Amino acid sequence: MEEIKEIKYVGFWKRLIATVIDTVIMMLITMPILLSVYGKAYFTSKAPIKGAVDFIVSYILPAVFVIFLWKYKSATPGKMIIKAKIVDADTGGLPTNKQLVIRFFAYLVSSIPMGLGFIWIAFDKKKQSWHDKMAKTLVIYT
Repeated sequence: MEEIKEIKYVGFWKRLIATVIDTVIMMLITMPILLSVYGKAYFTSKAPIKGAVDFIVSYILPAVFVIFLWKYKSATPGKMIIKAKIVDADTGGLPTNKQLVIRFFAYLVSSIPMGLGFIWIAFDKKKQSWHDKMAKTLVIYT
């Protein structure tokens, strides 16, 4: 007889820790590249995007990296460390590519109103952020 496992949703604080870990890792990858191309002027320039390399390294690379990890590992390094993964909310299985792309770009929706979409995790019964709800995903413990 197959044992039924209870789903345990990952809450706000654990997800925040995972996000901080992921941010530090991404900065360790992107900052040396940006500094080698733009020098210290990168930090003093008021332009939102400093050039083509900045756009690729700051926006395209993180999107590809994160979506790739979600697709093939169901988690980013931060989520792996806290033993969490992203799943389809309806089936508990792997999310589709479409769900992963929606989830990534919906981070903007979660962050715009002062991060309320992320804070929502603390109050939601399934610990879903707004981007999880839009992509129909859950973050659960492995």
